[in-house]
Amino acid sequence: MVESFDTTFAALAHPTRRDILARLALGEASIGDIAGAYDNISLNAVSKHVMALEEAGLVSRRIEWRTHYVSINPEPLRSAAQWFERYRAFWEQRLDALEQFIARKKKEEKNARRSAPDPNHRRRR
Repeated sequence: MVESFDTTFAALAHPTRRDILARLALGEASIGDIAGAYDNISLNAVSKHVMALEEAGLVSRRIEWRTHYVSINPEPLRSAAQWFERYRAFWEQRLDALEQFIARKKKEEKNARRSAPDPNHRRRR
């Protein structure tokens, strides 16, 4: 199970692959159509990105004559989201505690500044 998350997260680590998945969330597309959306990436590079997504199980490929169509496979994403969900309560609790700690420290600093003597204030003699 962990290995499949490794390949899922590795595939999602690249911003172009995440963008391809976002495009495929709208529906099936050919490799050529996907490549046409990028001015600065070659068809070959897009094809390699799609292969990485395919190896991670994030997309499925369908071939019709010479045209390769890909569509999103949501299961690996769903599994990863469920894995993250198990730790959400833990991290939310930790982040809430951190937020309270920071607020308390800011309040203490503010109070300390108020009670500290003003170094620019001259005493009368």
